[in-house]
Amino acid sequence: MNEIYQSLYGVLPFLLYFSLSFIMLLVFMVIYKFITPHDEMQLIKENNGAASLSFTGAVLGFSIPIASAAANSISLIDFAVWGVLAGLIQIITYFIVRLFYPKLASRIENNETAMGIHLGGISISVGLLNAACMTY
Repeated sequence: MNEIYQSLYGVLPFLLYFSLSFIMLLVFMVIYKFITPHDEMQLIKENNGAASLSFTGAVLGFSIPIASAAANSISLIDFAVWGVLAGLIQIITYFIVRLFYPKLASRIENNETAMGIHLGGISISVGLLNAACMTY
């Protein structure tokens, strides 16, 4: 019976961290959709593969460091701080990529899959680097 109580002891922290993770993910998705000049959700509904690939890459690129922050943080506040940083890094990454590809938005709108894969891949790569650096 003691083993059950010990297992249940971790349920509340799990629920808190998971809930905060989910909220941060939703907020990131809304902000990311807001900063891009195209409507990812509408393009994805229209079966635009480039938009789906780029947006999925950004979400994964954010989720990977969030997972690392959850595993390494010392408190919910610490976790939230690192989550905000992870989101900022993904947003900055998008703007940097736009410097190299000024027609990025129109190319995604035109369903140029190569551009969606490229942006998604960069987002995931930055997320992996971000997560690795969060293992303090």
